[in-house]
Amino acid sequence: MSSVQKDPVCGMVVAPDSNLFLTFEGQTIRFCSEYCRKKFQERPRRYLAETVHADEDAKEARRVAYFTMEVALDPGIPSYSGGLGVLAGDMLRACADLHVPGVGVSMLWRKGYFEQILDAKGIQHEQPVTHFDPSRLLHPLVPRVEVLIENRLVRIRAWQYDLGDADFRVPVILLDTNADENSEYDRSLTDSLYGGDQSYRLAQEAVLGIGGVRMLQALGYCGIQRFHMNEGHASLLTLELLNWQGGTEPADWDFEDVRQRCIFTTHTPVPAGHDQFEWPSVEQIAGLTVPAEVARMLGGEKRLNMTLLGLNLSRYVNGVAQRHEEVSREMFPGYPIHHITNGVHSATWTCESFQRLYDEYIPDWRKDPAMLRKALSIPNERISAAHTEAKTRMLAFVKEKTGCTLSNEALTIGFARRATAYKRASLVFTDPARLVQIVKSAGPLQFIFAGKAHPHDEGGKREIENVVAVAQEIGQEVPIVYLENYDLEMAKLLVAGVDLWMNTPQRPMEASGTSGMKAAHNGVPSFSTLDGWWIEGHIEGLTGWSIGESAAADPKGDAKALLDKLEEVILPVFYRDHEQWIDVMRHAIALNASYFNTHRMVQQYVTNAYLG
Repeated sequence: MSSVQKDPVCGMVVAPDSNLFLTFEGQTIRFCSEYCRKKFQERPRRYLAETVHADEDAKEARRVAYFTMEVALDPGIPSYSGGLGVLAGDMLRACADLHVPGVGVSMLWRKGYFEQILDAKGIQHEQPVTHFDPSRLLHPLVPRVEVLIENRLVRIRAWQYDLGDADFRVPVILLDTNADENSEYDRSLTDSLYGGDQSYRLAQEAVLGIGGVRMLQALGYCGIQRFHMNEGHASLLTLELLNWQGGTEPADWDFEDVRQRCIFTTHTPVPAGHDQFEWPSVEQIAGLTVPAEVARMLGGEKRLNMTLLGLNLSRYVNGVAQRHEEVSREMFPGYPIHHITNGVHSATWTCESFQRLYDEYIPDWRKDPAMLRKALSIPNERISAAHTEAKTRMLAFVKEKTGCTLSNEALTIGFARRATAYKRASLVFTDPARLVQIVKSAGPLQFIFAGKAHPHDEGGKREIENVVAVAQEIGQEVPIVYLENYDLEMAKLLVAGVDLWMNTPQRPMEASGTSGMKAAHNGVPSFSTLDGWWIEGHIEGLTGWSIGESAAADPKGDAKALLDKLEEVILPVFYRDHEQWIDVMRHAIALNASYFNTHRMVQQYVTNAYLG
């Protein structure tokens, strides 16, 4: 949570370790000066009342509520599993930077996603997070709300984390069912992200969608004009908004009023990514806040499709890349689906050495990442030095975690993302013998992999095992490491420290992808199949390289195309034309980092979705 505090008398920012403080009614209050402390002691309730009034005014001014099942806020808070949550955190950070009046709503996952342990064969084992104490990083909130689940009233409490600084903050509300009044099962509903069976998952989505709306009301956020659903997990909020209309017949509801208040962003072209629940379970578990006929009309006759529910009650619907818009329209014909291509939070994902470099040559880049286009003027030797520092730091981390010493001179390729079959982590190892020959003829090559597979994703687990098996087979000639327990801190090291970022999704199954955008902020080019964001960011030989020559699906040809380009183009440039390689790094920054950032993304959401 933000450590920024303000003097209640004068409103000036006070350091969190200020010695000028006093305790009043159990609350520690800090001051900028002895003058203000004395003034406060004269009329404490007056100044506290003014502070509370200011807080209430700020709540009233919030205009956008951003609902997401997961959100990456802090390395110590296990509230995310991967790209969806990282994007949510980056978006809310950009909202704070740009003073967009919003509030985030998500869940407090006490046991997180899971801790990943890989054995010698690469077999994944999962353990719950056990070290998380929410009271260390979050502020508990007083109000409680209730939702009806399986005819039981489940009590929901909340915690708050603030993003931003003294000038402007975006609060993030994390819902928690671990309340004394609840049964052991109900208390566990906010334990595990994407865990449990369908009933458990549906109950969680009721807590997020229905409970989230009620919690905002209880906290005093009465001025919300737009409810933004980050994927379908929160779509039950639309039914809760309808419930505010009252009445017993469909004619009694103002569907258009609810529709005008809702925004829906879909993130996946994979059918399994769109939650669906059988209606008997929905009616039994979720405690529908509108008649069943209305819910079926909006969410699907055969079963409740959470994406369909969101689509039917949203004024603006978007995919997360230009290609993803096309794929989404094919999946849901007849719906006016647009696109806002994802971005990443520039200041968060730029490593220290490149931050210092940009501060020197592009002073305004943090406030306006579009200014990174000026990276074209940064000298080659400064870019090279900044990258060498990042690479050295990453390799030290790899040695610490695995005991493996990788070369600082060898071309190092990174691949880190959720492990699932369509992302094809092992594609580069389709022909291990040829890869060994390429290394012998064209130059040293080493790989760093990371990523978790969902506990029920057997295909994803096989991908990890395949990578580890090849590492054991050819590791002497081609060093390969697979880092376990991929998280925010590891991601920051990898996207900055590798020489080349590889992404090999089976087209057209990558909605966007953001890891390559993070790499670009650190001058690391991408080497990817033409899918998701890379169709927009790819300029061959200038911002990186493609695997295959078109966006059409070609699973059999991709492996050969990958090895061909490594041997014939990428390795020769890396080892024989250092100036050209640095030029590609520079253009990755100037062309891709300057555009694929959340400042641009949030501005597009404000213009296209929130206003009007």
